[in-house]
Parts: sequence; C-alpha cells; structure tokens
Amino acid sequence: MTDTKTMPSLAPPERLLDQTYRAILNAISDGTLAPGERVTQEGIAQRLSVSRQPVGQALVLLKSQGFLKDTGRRGLAVAHLDPAFFKAIYELRSAIEPMAARLGAANLTEKGLQEGKLIIREGKRALRTGELPALIEADTRFHAYIYELSGNPLFSEVMSHYWNHLRRAMGEVLQSKDEAKIVWQQHEEIFDALAARDGERAGRIVQAHLESAVARVLAVVESHAANADP
Repeated sequence: MTDTKTMPSLAPPERLLDQTYRAILNAISDGTLAPGERVTQEGIAQRLSVSRQPVGQALVLLKSQGFLKDTGRRGLAVAHLDPAFFKAIYELRSAIEPMAARLGAANLTEKGLQEGKLIIREGKRALRTGELPALIEADTRFHAYIYELSGNPLFSEVMSHYWNHLRRAMGEVLQSKDEAKIVWQQHEEIFDALAARDGERAGRIVQAHLESAVARVLAVVESHAANADP
C-alpha cells in the first residue's frame, strides 16, 4: 500500500525571522540605529520591506538580550551603552580567553594552523583598506577562532552573545588606524604563540591584549554614557 502521508517541507536555508533579527542587530551594532533611537514595528518593517510579524518577534528577542529597552508609551528604543555591563563582559573574557588560548595551543592541528593564518591575512587586509565592517568581522572571527581551538564548546556558546554587544563599541575603537594597528599586532603575537604550541605565552599575551582592549572600549562606552539623555 502506498504511503500517502506527506513529509514536512524542508525549511529554507535561513528563516525570515533570522534574517530580520540579524538585520536589526547589525543596524544596532554598526550605529545605523543609534543609542536612544526609537524603534517601532511598523518603521522597521517598512525599512526592511518585510511583514510586521517577523519584526515583532525579532524585537521581542532583542529586548530580552538587552539591545532594546522599554520607554513607556513610546514603545522601544535602542539601549544605551552601559559601562558596568561592558566592564563585566571584559571580566568574563579575562577568565575565559587566556584559558582558551592555553588549551588551543595544545590542540592546534595543521588545519587549525592554516585557518589562523587565513584570519591574520584577512585582518591585515582589512587594516590596509580601512574597511570598518571587515575589521570588526576579522576581529570577531579571530577571538571565535581561539574559543574553537580550545575544544570547549561552552566558550563559544557563552561568548557569542556578548560579542554582539562588543561590536557596538568596537566600531569606534577600530576607526582609529593606530588603534586598529595595535590590535592586529597583538593578534599576530597571540597567533605566533599558538603556532609555536606555547600555551603559557599565548595565555599571557591574550591577558595583556584584554587589559589594553578594555581601556579603549570603556573610554568609548563611558563617552556615550556621558552624552546619553537622562
């Protein structure tokens, strides 16, 4: 007897909700939607040329993640950068990333080595062109690479959410060619230690990198906080 039951259709590669969520998140991260800016379901739907339903779902998710906040009757607005929150993120990074680098040096394979070389080349290319989105993407990818090398999937899982918040401040830091150059010099030093399978040195350099990075990022965040509407 022929089976007449229908199988569920395969989902498209990316759902409209996922696309909508990412588009709004990217706009918040790169400053297209500025801190304090009012966000409405209707307005975003018009800008993205999508229906209101995926926008509404995406806004609820972004609010739960701290990217949007309630403003009473006015609805939602882009959350301002909070220095205390960013300080907490760097405290978490300081606990995780040096350990990830130490573990990663021991786990490095030839494939991982080649992947790291590619990321460094991409970072240097972005540095030469000065393309801000490419610089942010390469920076994010480099640190994700360290988490993956560690072999501990919880590092990537925990940090992926907080990197979306970090991207909001990174753009202003990396706009300075001198600052971006320092960042990629430090990344290359970290990679060289990983390539040498020297986990202790890699961990020390990562720690120093984070200590200098937190000062740069907090300067940006505190400047935003000082200029924020009360």
